[in-house]
Amino acid sequence: MRGALNPFMNTQTYMPALKTFIVEDNQVIYENLVSTLQELTEVEVVGHARDEAGALRWLRSEGDSLDLLIIDIFLVTGSGLGVLKAAQDAHLGARRVVLTNYATADIRRRCAVLGADRVFDKSCELDDLITYCARVSDGSATQPGELN
Repeated sequence: MRGALNPFMNTQTYMPALKTFIVEDNQVIYENLVSTLQELTEVEVVGHARDEAGALRWLRSEGDSLDLLIIDIFLVTGSGLGVLKAAQDAHLGARRVVLTNYATADIRRRCAVLGADRVFDKSCELDDLITYCARVSDGSATQPGELN
């Protein structure tokens, strides 16, 4: 839906798609997430990694072009926390959100310290992630780094 009018928004303005990179090791979850995001929001998935090393490689070469980074914490190898830290250290302008099955208070705190804008629980907050992406796309979300 790149650059299309979003039928779910009450606006007739042109909205460029959010260039998004997803770090997720479960292929089924990844495919379902991409399908849902592209159907319901203005998201263009420009890359994907299943592990920390792959994510870091991609971010070093392409990270400056991103609008949104979606990260799972527990990966097949490495950790999403390492990806968050690298994005923070590189001062990437992309918004950083975590989508995890382990959204405990401790994980949320650790992610916030590492620069996550939001943390979503895969089991019960997927609708909140969709809403967040739509708000980022239409400009009504807070600035990167501000939890809302």
